[in-house]
Amino acid sequence: MTMTRINRRAFLQVTALAGGGFMLGLYTKAGTALAQGPPRMAPLVPADFIRIDPNGIVTLTAKNTEIGQNVLNTLPMLIAEELDVDWKDVKIIRADADNKYGPQFTGGSSATPMNWEPMRQVGAAGRHMLIAAAANTWGVTASECSTASGRVHHKASNRSSGYGELASKAATMPVPDLRSVKLKDPKDYKIIGTSTISVETKDILTGKPIFGIDVSVPGMLYAVFQRTPVLGGKAVSANLDAIKALKGVKHAFIVEGRPLRNDYPNYLFEDPGFESGVAIVADSWWAAKSAREKLEVKWDFGKWGAQDSAENAKKAQELSRQSAARTLRQDGDVEAIFKHDDIKIIESSYVIPFIAHGTMEPQNCTAHYKDGKLEIWATSQIPQTGRTMVARLLGLPESDVTVHLLRGGGGFGRRAYNDLMLDAAWISKTVGAPVKLIWSREDDIQHDYYRCGGFQYLKGAVDKGGKLVAWHDHFVGYGEGTAFAHDGGFNANEFPARYVPNYRVQSTVMPLGLKTGALRAPYSNCTAWVIQSFIDELAHAAGRDPVQFRLDLLTTTPLPLAAREAGLDASRMMGVIKLAAEKSGWGKRQLPKGTAMGVAFHFSHRGYFAEVAEVAVDSNKKIKVNKVWVAGDIGSHIINPSSAEAQAQGAVIDGLSEMTQEITLKNGRVVQSNYHEHPMLRMSQAPPQIEVHFLKTNNPPTGLGEPALPPILPAVCNAIFTATGERIRTMPITKQGFSFA
Repeated sequence: MTMTRINRRAFLQVTALAGGGFMLGLYTKAGTALAQGPPRMAPLVPADFIRIDPNGIVTLTAKNTEIGQNVLNTLPMLIAEELDVDWKDVKIIRADADNKYGPQFTGGSSATPMNWEPMRQVGAAGRHMLIAAAANTWGVTASECSTASGRVHHKASNRSSGYGELASKAATMPVPDLRSVKLKDPKDYKIIGTSTISVETKDILTGKPIFGIDVSVPGMLYAVFQRTPVLGGKAVSANLDAIKALKGVKHAFIVEGRPLRNDYPNYLFEDPGFESGVAIVADSWWAAKSAREKLEVKWDFGKWGAQDSAENAKKAQELSRQSAARTLRQDGDVEAIFKHDDIKIIESSYVIPFIAHGTMEPQNCTAHYKDGKLEIWATSQIPQTGRTMVARLLGLPESDVTVHLLRGGGGFGRRAYNDLMLDAAWISKTVGAPVKLIWSREDDIQHDYYRCGGFQYLKGAVDKGGKLVAWHDHFVGYGEGTAFAHDGGFNANEFPARYVPNYRVQSTVMPLGLKTGALRAPYSNCTAWVIQSFIDELAHAAGRDPVQFRLDLLTTTPLPLAAREAGLDASRMMGVIKLAAEKSGWGKRQLPKGTAMGVAFHFSHRGYFAEVAEVAVDSNKKIKVNKVWVAGDIGSHIINPSSAEAQAQGAVIDGLSEMTQEITLKNGRVVQSNYHEHPMLRMSQAPPQIEVHFLKTNNPPTGLGEPALPPILPAVCNAIFTATGERIRTMPITKQGFSFA
């Protein structure tokens, strides 16, 4: 017998054909590597995304992790549109982590801009091959054929065939060059721009086990992990024998952990932090959790054991009065302007707190190490990087690590950090059994990668004509030398950079012993509050209308862009400001005493957003956000309008939650433990109306998960000032006596 070896791709194509199905074999150019991320991905192959069964049902693979942003619909919608099938005939499955799908990066509002063209090209290539199959069968030219609703038509002979009938033959057709595949004219779109309900809505409503925490594997044990409460701490000893004797406990052991490469690593791609602690494994999570309550650990807390938030705040005040360590940007001569007699100077300081992600679904991961191979079930936002890290930790080739992706109950950046994958994998290998690791809410709040805090010391000047002529910002943050803590820096090129002729941003850092990382709209979620609040201060000082003051700033001829500097498009930003003002009736409505409107805008993650908030404040400083108007420009097409509206509304509510949150340190430990100390906005506190409007412009479509969040904090704070005369310069707002009604 002669045996022919075939690779995996060929095997899949052959087995698909044997069943009368169709799997494409089209290669595209490799995707662009993520900044500071893993190496370039393998070329895309549409066979990994599309399958057509003989009955005409099309199964599409969604490559990114679903965490509530509805990407499970969005990316397949792009394929289905160009494939020219009806959405009702589409089934969707989720991908495992694999480089063959290109970057499976869920974060940075990147899914749409990264996949807008590749996913449409995949669908268009499939349509091209189906047409070729029909034309070949009928003996006509492909140009005479057209498609609609999963069928190929030849109008001249009044013939048509369903995709299922053509599937087997289509798989034998030449694969077109992706660069030559013709995409649809947008006027012919039937799926893109149409609202579709999440394919998992029914499963969610009926309680189907689709979330990471729902995973069940035969023979699975349950684990809890008592991590060191202080970064860099080490478990020296514990009452392990007593713990092992408790009912249901199978294993208890110290995890030595692995020292960080440096104090401020990039946790996303370099080192997620494999920390020391004590693992307890039992036959139920309750048994493991109950045993943990009796755990006694002796710790060596190391150099961060005395860290204190109050002391950090005092240190920041001292540093603010000293010369800054370095200058990040300087235009014109700020000091010369401040010496003029005919200007008005405003000075303010803003305090940005650390905050946690607080996802609804607690962190979890299931791992099964067996016979030198590892299988993981995770909700990771960057699963390919997690697989690389796990393989490196356990000394395995990546090909021996399989990562199954599951729906996450919220992410907001937290699930981009793959520490749970490392912990679960290590514990599973140690005990020789499948293990589900679940964190308690306290674990989640006290061992997060926190949104980094900081201190902004600002000084600005307006001239007699009410024009902003000088701006100085001394940012006192965390880090060492020239290195900021991860996601704890400040972008000196943020607006109003280039729009103020005399502009200077400086920074000084102080050491930090706390993991920090990306939280929804990283940097922007706090930067927008500071910048837009201070702009509002300057507008009031100049006696100008806050909306007009901002528009006038944007009409200023900007300084030229520096090399590799990405600046905002002033015309796009002015468009959303005007839209928000128009829809809210800015300046045209008579409001009751104690009620006022505030405005803010911000450019982030390629999105342009302006928001107006109407806020009522009573005599007890209880605030109620009556209504929010959101105006956004995310390009020429809204792929799924209902999802886009929900994302913008969710961003507003998420941002309002951040106004009452804070993480503090005492003796090196996080003080807050659960939602009662790190609260989420209650339904009764949410705005009764969040009105969302999109301004469609002739620009490539961009993402939406992040850019609608940053403006809401300053918009509400600016409204509070107008209503009360009191400016919010410290978060959370409870520090100034305010709270949600």
